[in-house]
Amino acid sequence: MEPEPAAGAARPARARISDVAALAGVSVTTVSHALSGARTVNAQTRERILEVAASLGYAPDRVASGLRRKRTGLVGFVGDHVATTPFAGQMIAGARDAGLERDMLLLVAESEGDAAQEQALIDRFVAQRVDGVLVARMYHQRVRRPAVPADLPVVLLDAAPEPGWTVDAVVPDEAQITRLACERVLSAGHRAIAYADTVDESRAARGRLVGVRTALGDAGVDLPPGRIASAASDAAGGRAAGAELLDRADAPTAVICFNDQIAMGVMQAAARLALAVPDDVSVVGIDDLRPVADALDPGLTTVALPHAEMGAWAMSRLIARIDKAETAPPRLHLMRGWLVERGSVAPPRA
Repeated sequence: MEPEPAAGAARPARARISDVAALAGVSVTTVSHALSGARTVNAQTRERILEVAASLGYAPDRVASGLRRKRTGLVGFVGDHVATTPFAGQMIAGARDAGLERDMLLLVAESEGDAAQEQALIDRFVAQRVDGVLVARMYHQRVRRPAVPADLPVVLLDAAPEPGWTVDAVVPDEAQITRLACERVLSAGHRAIAYADTVDESRAARGRLVGVRTALGDAGVDLPPGRIASAASDAAGGRAAGAELLDRADAPTAVICFNDQIAMGVMQAAARLALAVPDDVSVVGIDDLRPVADALDPGLTTVALPHAEMGAWAMSRLIARIDKAETAPPRLHLMRGWLVERGSVAPPRA
């Protein structure tokens, strides 16, 4: 380790781009292109420039660069429930990493579900001259159009625009996600299948119910009203739904659940009824909420949602709009989930 400067001693002068160019034996323009990625630079030359920049402790002057490009390199991210939602960190990480690859810095704020607060935060982002805004929701729902300058790019993350607003957005493919859950229990041989739904009104709730009905219908499996139970989207709701579905003579042999928390409650209801999971009843969740799915015994088989992938897509799309590299009309992008196999599914008893 190098010794710290003595108290009161002058710190070394900040390295300049011309210092990097001189030591690397290239032009200032080449250094700028290599560090910004604005234009292609020979791989060996770029590697040499990066090594020299690191050795000198050189960091680009973002303010000066922003003035030249008329940009700040900042993107605002406003979510409704960032601090209290387990998946928020994954979405933010996906957006952050995609931004850093293009030298864009993410500013994160939370509205706590308050529309006025969200608009106030967006106004602050605009005052900071961000290059674009990501508006995120922690579960798939519609979003009203915020008041933003007409030339400020906006992309929705885990949300769809209200009717009449055309904007880029990315959401989970709810039909594909629930089809995976259905296919898992169907492939195990189940035909007496129930669905533990939520009472929440959201696009996610409607899309998953339609997905379950469609997937089971395509397989020739009926889903009568008595095999659908709706409750709160938490473990208590799952216990209520599980009791309604399982405490009966014609109980299903498998239950697909709106989310992992409901699935946890269904498994608890099964235990209260002396039903073993998965021997007596199989259970599948949606979300891959790991503190729940991994902790249950047996572990919960579930369908993971692409939170980080949605965050990366939203940031990449936003940057393309900022750079005017994307000229196609805005669209709603559906992103696929994947099955996470644990131990809560088995063939039905003979």
